[in-house]
Amino acid sequence: MTSRGVFAISVAADLVSMEIQNLRVYERRGLLEPARTPGGTRLYSEDDLERLRRIGELLADGLNLAGIHRVLVLEDEVRRLGGRVPD
Repeated sequence: MTSRGVFAISVAADLVSMEIQNLRVYERRGLLEPARTPGGTRLYSEDDLERLRRIGELLADGLNLAGIHRVLVLEDEVRRLGGRVPD
């Protein structure tokens, strides 16, 4: 995977089958932080796309955005500590 932002918001939304507005909401709620060009355009990386897919999975499981935020924080912490996040 790569953390370098390369996809515009419209392309990212298409790739993960989500609406552009939802990607903006997820960013405002702190669920992800895409890179930005000097002009402020969002650029999504492969890592961002994986995170968006994970958000979609958690939404499908019935979690609200606050619950998803908590799960993502905990999963990031497990990765930081060198563990494997269960599927």
